[in-house]
Amino acid sequence: MQPYVNIHTHHPQPDEITPVTAGIHPWEADLLSENSVATIPGLERAELLGEIGLDFVRGPERDVQIAALRMQLQLACERGLPVVLHCVRAFEPLMRELAACPPRAVIFHGFIGSPEQAQQAVARGYYLSFGLRTFVSPRTIEALRTTPLERLFLETDDAPVPIDEIYDRAAKLRGETIDTLRRATLESYERIFGKKNG
Repeated sequence: MQPYVNIHTHHPQPDEITPVTAGIHPWEADLLSENSVATIPGLERAELLGEIGLDFVRGPERDVQIAALRMQLQLACERGLPVVLHCVRAFEPLMRELAACPPRAVIFHGFIGSPEQAQQAVARGYYLSFGLRTFVSPRTIEALRTTPLERLFLETDDAPVPIDEIYDRAAKLRGETIDTLRRATLESYERIFGKKNG
């Protein structure tokens, strides 16, 4: 049986498929400068740039976060890297920045937005990843239910739960089998990263 794709986790497991990431989180945006963007730790091994993004609740001033995001989006475009995004109360500004400098692929991790925001992101060809926090918000549950399979990922992020539990809960909410979700997320992973697993 194929391993589960866990598109974003702080605790990678050997029996999961998880891309190697590198990037400066918006909470640490003030650490990044034009001189340091090409020397982000782990960049030489990264398959995915992130998590990057905007957080208008926590972290440095907005202009500092936006500057760091722009530098990293430019880097992603130059290197042909997909990005995984952190977005807190900054959906529209983040969408504008992505439109101005579109990377190869975009994954909103830990998506907790509305169904309408989910539709906007999917209409642009972006991917949405859902995790444990999804299941406490009725609007995010609806976003999970209505996101097309080919634009869907699942994740554990920093939650102390196994990825199969996230798949099980998502499958029940969507009225699909776990195997259907596993196949769909693996196909999306292969599409983004150009890899065949198994």
